[in-house]
Amino acid sequence: MHIKTILATTTMAFALIATGGCAVGRGQQGVGAYVDDAGITTLVKARMADSKLVSAASISVETLNGTVLLSGFATSLTEKNAAENIARNVNHVKLVKNEIAVRP
Repeated sequence: MHIKTILATTTMAFALIATGGCAVGRGQQGVGAYVDDAGITTLVKARMADSKLVSAASISVETLNGTVLLSGFATSLTEKNAAENIARNVNHVKLVKNEIAVRP
């Protein structure tokens, strides 16, 4: 397994543990949906870390109710599109919003 994948997975695992006790308030998603979204985010980041086309460190991934928001910077349109394709191919992703800026 690649070191980037291990690092991304470990970081997300700690984030899940640390936020596991968060209360769900009015207008927020349920705990089960939150866990699913966190899993989607973790998988997208791990797949980006494995990709030779995407710099996972430069791209942020957030997920809410199955909608993945990509933001940050890419060095080319190819990298931006590759990040979007990675996110689209993760199970349970309903929609991908690609707000990555291309900055050579």
